[in-house]
Amino acid sequence: MIREKDLLFRLDTKDTTYAFRITEGYPEHLYYGRRIVDDDFSAMALKNTIDLGSTVKEEGSKFFLERNLLEYSGIGRGDYRHSPIELLMPDGTFVSDFVYESHIIYDTAYATESMPTAYGEANTLEITLADKKFSDLKLKMNYVVFEECNVICRNVELVNLCDGPVYIRKLMSMMLDLAEANYDMLTLDGDWGKEAHEHKRFLESGILVNESTVGASSNKHNPAFALLEQGADYERGKVYGFNLIYSGNHYSAAERSTFDTARVMTGINPHCFLWKLSKGEKFVTPEAVMTYSHTGLNTMMANMHSFVNEHIVRGEHKNADRPIVLNNWEATFFNFNRSKILALARSAKKLGIEMFVLDDGWFGKRNSDTAGLGDWVENRKKLPGGIRSIAKAVNRMGMKFGLWFEPECVNPDSDLYRAHPDWAVSIEGRSLTLGRNQLVLDLTRREVREYIIESVDRVLRSSNIEYVKWDYNRHISDMYSATLSQQGEFFHRYILGLYEVLDEIFNKRHPKILFESCSSGGNRFDLGMLCYSPQIWTSDNTDPIERLDIQGGIYNFYPQSTVSAHVSMAPHAQTLRDTPISTRFNVAAFGVLGYELDFGELTPAERRQVKEQIAFYKANRRIFQYGQLKKVKLKNTDEISWQIRKDGVVMAGLYQKYKTACPGRDSLSVPGLDDGKLYSVESNGQYLRIARFGGLIKHITPIYLRPDGFILRTVNKYFAMMDGKENYTVSGAALSEGINLAMQYEGSGYDPNLRILGDFGSNLYIIKEIDNG
Repeated sequence: MIREKDLLFRLDTKDTTYAFRITEGYPEHLYYGRRIVDDDFSAMALKNTIDLGSTVKEEGSKFFLERNLLEYSGIGRGDYRHSPIELLMPDGTFVSDFVYESHIIYDTAYATESMPTAYGEANTLEITLADKKFSDLKLKMNYVVFEECNVICRNVELVNLCDGPVYIRKLMSMMLDLAEANYDMLTLDGDWGKEAHEHKRFLESGILVNESTVGASSNKHNPAFALLEQGADYERGKVYGFNLIYSGNHYSAAERSTFDTARVMTGINPHCFLWKLSKGEKFVTPEAVMTYSHTGLNTMMANMHSFVNEHIVRGEHKNADRPIVLNNWEATFFNFNRSKILALARSAKKLGIEMFVLDDGWFGKRNSDTAGLGDWVENRKKLPGGIRSIAKAVNRMGMKFGLWFEPECVNPDSDLYRAHPDWAVSIEGRSLTLGRNQLVLDLTRREVREYIIESVDRVLRSSNIEYVKWDYNRHISDMYSATLSQQGEFFHRYILGLYEVLDEIFNKRHPKILFESCSSGGNRFDLGMLCYSPQIWTSDNTDPIERLDIQGGIYNFYPQSTVSAHVSMAPHAQTLRDTPISTRFNVAAFGVLGYELDFGELTPAERRQVKEQIAFYKANRRIFQYGQLKKVKLKNTDEISWQIRKDGVVMAGLYQKYKTACPGRDSLSVPGLDDGKLYSVESNGQYLRIARFGGLIKHITPIYLRPDGFILRTVNKYFAMMDGKENYTVSGAALSEGINLAMQYEGSGYDPNLRILGDFGSNLYIIKEIDNG
């Protein structure tokens, strides 16, 4: 809800209030926090009535820009904090001074044709500011209120009606000033294979920056971040959450001023950015996303998850069940043929897999990552009947068929590059810089975008392809386009070109196809891509212990329905870590489940377990994909707990990274249940490999058996021991306080009721309300 009275603007969501007013022409921020009933916000305003030693203000003004809280701030008029805007003005200076001119309130969400935006039921406030000297230079600030999920989206538009051009060096989507500054900044950082690891830094005097400069939102620093008051945790404390609906270079900063206020901003990174805005043109920034919680991180997460599921993901697959896939990549890499692929598909169907996905290597002369990329023609030596034949065979088995593409890149050893070397991003006179033996295609060029659209469309029309995995396996370097007069526009125009391509293929031509975005894993895990692809390959690292940190970081801002997670072979290709297949499933189930292995390499006992896993996931798919996810704080830092609840059922995962001797009791706490109701608690059945006990097996067998001997090797193939099964009936109050779980194996004896976790162990518990009728 948006209300205005006497140029005081109040934006209310279900649980939050945001307020600002116009003071001497400047939008002055007043309040952002839990929902309040106050109509008079004068108590929230800062009281700065006299000059301080070094304060600068306009002659005759009583409004001190540097000491007050603002909605947006220019340069060179007295505010020396970090500025969200940097323009080369028509007079050759960098000084800008925007003040209120008008406002409009709309009963719809904001939208623009050039970039994806949030959609759905919303109200929009448009505030138009004009520069004091160049009144024909307008800055429009948009506020979009999504009431039910407690989210406000913001962006700005710069409109140039002046006679000469204006050059944009920096234009943030939003700025937020806060009266307090004692916050930790939570960011998601990493690299290939270790995306989205949480880091917290205290906001000391100065500026903390979270940015990407690689041409994509990046695996190095995700655009999402949060400010947490000191001491805040999952259930307590003030938390501000932020994100950006953009897939390119981003920039976020949090500043603690010399007056102990905080300033936050986010938007397109000014790194190598320079945009010429001629007369009659406007520049539109991507939408920034804000939410607030006074009850800790879990509420902030719930707000963000609801927002993504309801106002970002769209089309045929919004809120739809996502299929369980088998992807052949880790099973075969490039080494496959038709018979191998169909053998994998047949074994997958027997275990309950719903979709088979053929990954890299099906096109051109693609027998390694050194050649063929860009040549989207089937490799008939590997696949004599082509994609159409494979798709038909998979469909006849009763499964859907999906296909991998990487259309934004090209190998120098390809027919496409030999025909159009100028289409690759490079600089004449400089040696080529390669990533994964490939170059990036110049999506700022229309002919390149048309080639990608038509090449992909031709393949998709040729067969019954119901899923596309769209990869992008390198960062941009040597950023240059021969067709651009302003090279400072390259990075942003590349992303605009990408959005145009995705919109044409997946929204206009093939809206029924399930599109999964990928960029060497999570190099482009952002809200911009989620406007086109409802799920994203989270990381190339499928080791579940690594995924605990990767997925755990992503969950802070993105729902599990967007998190593609696969069970792979162990030891894992990325770490050589050997993990139980139960843990691999227990982690991957908290997302869109898939498998990435050769089922023929599993033992019969393991295949039975996989079949049970798939059946269990299908029966609880809506809970895992669309339930409300919470994190629960545990005393042991080597243990992690995720919980998802929906329709009266809770799935609680307990994960142990490393075993320690005599650790004390393990407990299960499930906050938020009805104290007075009874609940059943049951551990999901899982199994133990006999081989895991190694030489210890001699202590429980009546005769000596060699751990590596024929008998135990044979038994290990066909038989697995049931892990300790637990069943309880307890009240919601008891579960909130925490119930004691069965003892772990401690090395001094075996009992069937023990939980055998060790390193990398886990349990999954199902909690259901008991109907007392």
